[in-house]
Parts: sequence; C-alpha cells; structure tokens
Amino acid sequence: MNIIIAGAGEVGTHLARMLCNERHDITVIDPDVEKLAIIESGYDLMTLKGSATSFGILREANIQHCDLYIAVAQSESLNITGAILAKKLGARKTISRITSSEYLLAHNKEHFTALGIDYLIYPERIASKEVIALLNKTSTTDFVDYAGGKMAVYVIKLDVNAPVISKSLLDMARLNVKDEFRVIAITRNGKTLMPGGAERFMLNDLVYIITSPSGIHDIMKYTGKADIPVKNLMILGGSRIGIRTAKDLEKRINIKLIEINRAKCNDINERVEKTLVINGDGRDIDLLKGAGISNMDAFLAVTGSAETNILACLSARKLGVKKVICEVENLDYVSFAENMGLDTIINKKLSAASRIFRFTMGDSVSSIKFMTGTDAEILEFIARPGSPVTRGPLKTINMPAGAIIGGAIRGKSCFITHGNSQIKPNDIVIVFSLQSAVYKLRRLFQ
Repeated sequence: MNIIIAGAGEVGTHLARMLCNERHDITVIDPDVEKLAIIESGYDLMTLKGSATSFGILREANIQHCDLYIAVAQSESLNITGAILAKKLGARKTISRITSSEYLLAHNKEHFTALGIDYLIYPERIASKEVIALLNKTSTTDFVDYAGGKMAVYVIKLDVNAPVISKSLLDMARLNVKDEFRVIAITRNGKTLMPGGAERFMLNDLVYIITSPSGIHDIMKYTGKADIPVKNLMILGGSRIGIRTAKDLEKRINIKLIEINRAKCNDINERVEKTLVINGDGRDIDLLKGAGISNMDAFLAVTGSAETNILACLSARKLGVKKVICEVENLDYVSFAENMGLDTIINKKLSAASRIFRFTMGDSVSSIKFMTGTDAEILEFIARPGSPVTRGPLKTINMPAGAIIGGAIRGKSCFITHGNSQIKPNDIVIVFSLQSAVYKLRRLFQ
C-alpha cells in the first residue's frame, strides 16, 4: 500500500515503524525537520517537511496514488483539514485523529463522512474503555476480550504469592487437564519469548495466557491472583481520560478526582454528576491521605505528566491501594515504570496506533492490540477459505518464528489450539506475535 502519515509524533513514528515492517511504501509529513530526521534515519521511508494542509506538499507526496492517508498530528483542525484535502485530491481512504468526543455522535459522524473522512480516531475514548476493562479485571496487567467473552487473553505479573513460580510450563500443563487455557508467551527482563515446556516461571514474569471462561478460576489459583471488586476509585488528573472514566463509572462506584488546576476543577464539576472533585497536587502524600486514599480499591493517574503519574502511583501503592493504573505517554518511560513495580500501564498513543494499524492489514485481520512494554501484539485473524493455515494440523503449518496460535473461535464454540488442532475456513484465530513476524504471519491467512 501507498500510505501517507501526517504527523511525526509518537503515534506517527510508531505507525511508521510498524508499517515499514509490513513493507508498505510510507511517506511522513511534518513541519519539524528534527523529528523527520530521526524517523528517516531509522526506517526505510520518505519524509516531507511542511504542512499536510498544503496542496503542494500533498501532491509532492503523490496523494493521487495514496491508498491510506493517516492524520495523527497534535492539532485536531489540521488533521481534519488535511484528511478532507487528501480525499479530494485522490486518497482512497482517510483517517483523522480527533480530540472532541462530540464528533463521534452518529449524526455528527455523517458530516465527516460526507466531507471525505472515512474514520475518526479518539485516543482518549479508546484509553478510557481500556481503563474500565482493567478495573473489571484487577488481577491482570492487561486484558483482551474476544467474541463477547468466549475467549480472552490475560496478562499476569507473577509475584511472590504465585504458586507456579519455579514450576515449568509442562508442570502447569499437567494441572490443566481440561485444556481450558494455555500459556502463549512470557516477557522477562524486557524480552518476550515463546517458551517451551521446560521453561520455568520466575518472579516478576509477565505471563500471557489465553483462556476460555471456564479456565479463569484455575488461572487465578495457579498465579495467586484474585479480582477485587472496585467500589472506590481515586483519579488523579482532570484529563479527557480522567473525566471520561469518571462519567462512565460514577453511577456505579464512588469516585474522587484530584486536579491541580482550580479553574479546571470548576469546569469538571459542571461535567460530572456524582464524582467528588478535589483541588490539589496528587504528589502531596498528606493530600492523598486526607482524601481517603487508604479506603480506595483502585487508583488511576492520568495527568499530562508521566513523572507525576509514576510518582503518584508508587505513593498510592505504598499507602495500600491494591490496584493502580498509570498513564505513561512517553514510550521511553514505560520500561522504567515497569522496573519501578508499576505493571498496569496505559498509553493512549499505542491504543490509537493499534486501531489505525488494523486498516492496513486487509480483511483477514479483524482486530489488533499492541502490547504496552513489549515488542509484541495480539491479532484476531479470520481464516479465509483456501488459506495456508487451513491446509493441515498446526504442527504441519510453517509458522514464522516469533508467532504462536493460541486459540480459535468456531461459530458458538471456542477451543485452545495445539499441534494437532485443525483450523477451518472462517474460524476466528487468536495469534500472539512479535512485530517482526507479522508480515509472514498474514500470508498464512490470506
């Protein structure tokens, strides 16, 4: 595909890296020459210095032959304008990043479609939905649900209470006699591996487990985890994610939201109903104690500062909060936060990139999720009739190194896959893959 990315920020850069791995023809447009130099030095693509709302720049980017135009600059107005111009000048499909939730209302989206924008991406809404899912699954550091709950991937960090520590995957398989779940990967010291049966679980491993609903109880037992009901939540930061989360949950649970800016507190008070808004600095331990943090079941830090979020989450954990969720937008800080003991991290830029990347994968991929803190992703493929993956048992399929099929959904049933499993046409197949393997993996399902 010929793809133009307007915006060389973290979303644009991450997409460029992923799409280069997929062997697309990529052009990145941005007015910041330094950002472009960094991208151009690391990836096989073209860059253009200038505004994506310039007719001359768009034509120089060969817009008339563009298959996909992706507008992910910081400015919402520039993204919308650029996407409209791109479509008028010949781009086949356009995507625009937005910051206004009202644009997503059905009667408003129609106007954008008429103007030539095919899809709107609102990263804060995506991140808020992820937060709510994590608050419902407090035992996990990440969670992906498939086919309305028929199958799910749990990401669990092993602590000192995990009975499986020092046991091998083969030992765990012997306990899993009903074949209701499967360990598909482990991230250890920043490196992700597809372990063999002799591999032993270690303290602080991040374990990726695919399971049917019936296997969840045993997973919790073997990993020493338990979901706790969240009845009291403290949110640090009156960001769009914080406000969206509060509005979605305040009728079900008790919420306190701390915001350092007094004027913003007044604005938030007008937008929420039952949430208690507190003006103060969330890094102040005395403030947290006075706000009743010891009574909180969960703590969510979503200020605009990764440093503030990390420090506040560490404080919340020391003060006894069992579940903390930390927004870390600077990708360079993710591993630092994990090394500090913060295992549940959200990054709205990666979440947005996952949604956008899906549009480049063709109709064989129904969803994709980039995993925070690792060079891996979970993909949901649809096995097309005649595709190589359907031509025999999985043990006979030439899977690329760094990819593993964990489970499949067939009609109303689901099953964990192994070497003797046979994928049939139209099965929905859940695959864990390192980014380096995705290109070869796609060909198995086409």
